[in-house]
Amino acid sequence: MGRARVPDRPDTVAVAHGLFNVVGGLWPLVHLRSFEWVFGPKSDDWLQMTTGGLLVSAGVAQLAAAPGPQGPVQARRIGLGTATTLLAIDLIYVPKGRIRPTYLLDAAMQTGWIAAWLRSACGKSAGSDTR
Repeated sequence: MGRARVPDRPDTVAVAHGLFNVVGGLWPLVHLRSFEWVFGPKSDDWLQMTTGGLLVSAGVAQLAAAPGPQGPVQARRIGLGTATTLLAIDLIYVPKGRIRPTYLLDAAMQTGWIAAWLRSACGKSAGSDTR
């Protein structure tokens, strides 16, 4: 049984994570009922819509940045920021019982994105041209 390969090219991580954020953000916007079936009913639909919209925006920014010369660096900042924020929320509010344990699946995914960004080559580009 082989180990899953984490992409090490920052542009590949940017596109993959951008798509993940767009799809994840669109889910509650397009079909809130199925989202709540998995992650639990929410008392404030507007908050789900806001979070979904922000994730779509972050994902689109990652996708747009990916091909540019400094794009992967910017996509990495966006990716690490969103993944760290979502991971923190998952790990704080699941134990408190405020959100369902299914959010631990999201925590695992966010941990994977953080690891992918930390392993990606753009973190090792200290000597690159930054004009």
